[in-house]
Amino acid sequence: MQMGDTVFMFFCALLVWLMTPGIALFYGGLVRSKNVLSTVMHSVSSIAIVSVIWILFGYSLAFAPGNPLIGGLDWAGLHGVGFEPNSDYTETIPHTLYMMFQLTFAVLTTAIISGSFAERMRFPAFILFSVLWVVLVYSPVAHWVWGGGWLAELGALDFAGGNVVHISSGVAGLVVAVVLGKRKNISNTAPHNLLLTLLGAALIWFGWFGFNVGSALTLDEVAMTAFINTNTAAAAGVVGWLLVEWLINKKPTMLGAVSGAIAGLVAITPAAGFVTPFASILIGFIGGAVCFWGVFSLKKTFGYDDALDAFGLHGIGGTWGGIATGLFATTSVNSNGADGLFYGDISLLGKQLIAICATYLFVAVVTYAIIKVVSIFFKLRATEEEESLGLDLTMHGEKAYQD
Repeated sequence: MQMGDTVFMFFCALLVWLMTPGIALFYGGLVRSKNVLSTVMHSVSSIAIVSVIWILFGYSLAFAPGNPLIGGLDWAGLHGVGFEPNSDYTETIPHTLYMMFQLTFAVLTTAIISGSFAERMRFPAFILFSVLWVVLVYSPVAHWVWGGGWLAELGALDFAGGNVVHISSGVAGLVVAVVLGKRKNISNTAPHNLLLTLLGAALIWFGWFGFNVGSALTLDEVAMTAFINTNTAAAAGVVGWLLVEWLINKKPTMLGAVSGAIAGLVAITPAAGFVTPFASILIGFIGGAVCFWGVFSLKKTFGYDDALDAFGLHGIGGTWGGIATGLFATTSVNSNGADGLFYGDISLLGKQLIAICATYLFVAVVTYAIIKVVSIFFKLRATEEEESLGLDLTMHGEKAYQD
């Protein structure tokens, strides 16, 4: 065990934890004032629900020895998870610290989903959905990629969660949004406080350094490359989004700038420790542009109400990031990675596409099954009256702003 790595990873875990309150503020500013507290509650309750589930059996299902599809229950209740490192994952930090670092990822992923169905899902249904989703969807996908599962054996690369966090949360959010249907008076759904959204985006960007850099699990050359790539791709994402927005809508917006930053961050996540800084510029720039298309064109074409664009940013951005990893990855950056198409090996791109398609299919099918089961026990959607009055009052009995 190394004290330097332990301190580094402790700090990274705190940074990733901070991303969920960041998501709360980012989403909270984007909804109408009558729904800001109910929207924030999705993130706050995700911290509570997932933290408990992870300790009970979520971590064990994701990371304990098992089969290619799911981990076992050997580590349920953290039995056998102690201060000594687990050499299957890292030899330099406590196993309990690794577990907590992974917990912050599971919390964040569950919170991201809520953006798709903001302003219309009833709170009891959200609670049960979150419990089932983190067990039946997140834990298996995390095991596939990081717990020694079949995607790891295949050789697909996902440095910090393109599949596990972003594609899974985006696809899940889209499925629930489609099942719930559109919000009432959808034409009158402008953000109520973009300064909250800006503050949330800043916390998310800041926390993302822990998210990506910490995934190296040690402060080495790969971690520093991930640090550079993370910031560079976020900046390039801002440029990519604003350029397209300026050309099409004739005005660059602050909301466009922070959305582009999130798009760039999502896109670089699976590739952060495998590509060069120059590649991160291209990945982030294209990420900003394609996520703009996902938010403004794809959503309009198919007519679904992805309220706060969880799929448009995380699903689309994560998909591009997974593909980009298959194009730009190079062993000159990370000897534990692989060479992508632009470095002479097309096979990695094929593996990335298999991973992306498998994640889409599994997450969509199981999420649909979960939301149908939840509907047996709880009413999924707020009534017209509840939606009209706002979910803050009708679900939680409080208001963010006193008139």
